[in-house]
Parts: sequence; C-alpha cells; structure tokens
Amino acid sequence: MKAPWILLLAAITLAVLGGCAAGPLKGMLQRKGEPALAAGIQDYENGKYDEAATALQSALDLGLDDSDQVRAHKYLAFIDCTSARERQCREEFRKALDIDPSFELKPAEAGHPIWGPVFRSVKLHH
Repeated sequence: MKAPWILLLAAITLAVLGGCAAGPLKGMLQRKGEPALAAGIQDYENGKYDEAATALQSALDLGLDDSDQVRAHKYLAFIDCTSARERQCREEFRKALDIDPSFELKPAEAGHPIWGPVFRSVKLHH
C-alpha cells in the first residue's frame, strides 16, 4: 500500500525540482549563437546593416537551432536585397529553404517590393 504513495511523492518531488532547475537548464540549452542573433536582428532594425550582417554571420558560425538559422539567413537576405546584391540575396533565401522547405515570409515581409519577388522566385524553383 505504501508503493503508490511513494511513487506519488517521488513524482511531485521531481516536478518541483524540475521547475527549480528550469532557469539553469535553459541557459545550458541555449545555443551559443543566440545572443549574436538577437544583436544582429536589433542592428538590422536600427538600420545598422553592416553590423547586423556581421552579427548574423557570427551567430550562424557559433551555432543555432534550425529555426534560428532560417531567421539569420532571412535577415541576411533582406540586407543583401536592399544592398542591390540580388545573387547573394537569392543564396541566403536558398539556404533558409534548404533548412526548412516550408519556410514562408510573414505577409508584411512577402509584400516588400525588393525582396518579396526574389523570395517568391527562389521558393518557386526550390
């Protein structure tokens, strides 16, 4: 009769301890490139495209999970497209689609007059 109570107590203990460890575990599970990705996106949003490209490439080099790799390549494509480097823009979109073939731009991004058509063309031929 004691076995069910012991199992219940063990389950509760593990749940409580697991919750306490979530903070440190999250830090351990964070990819090394995530801070550089965040910095790169912030630089992009602030119009610092050269700094953004450097940080985004650094993030890729340091290591990101697949979804963050796609984000980094997307922002690098945006930078290349707005800098009139269409070949590099296409290549960055290709890299993103190689990682995630279902990748789509957000509606506001897809409607952009510079990179929207480039993305649609790359997606069509991917």
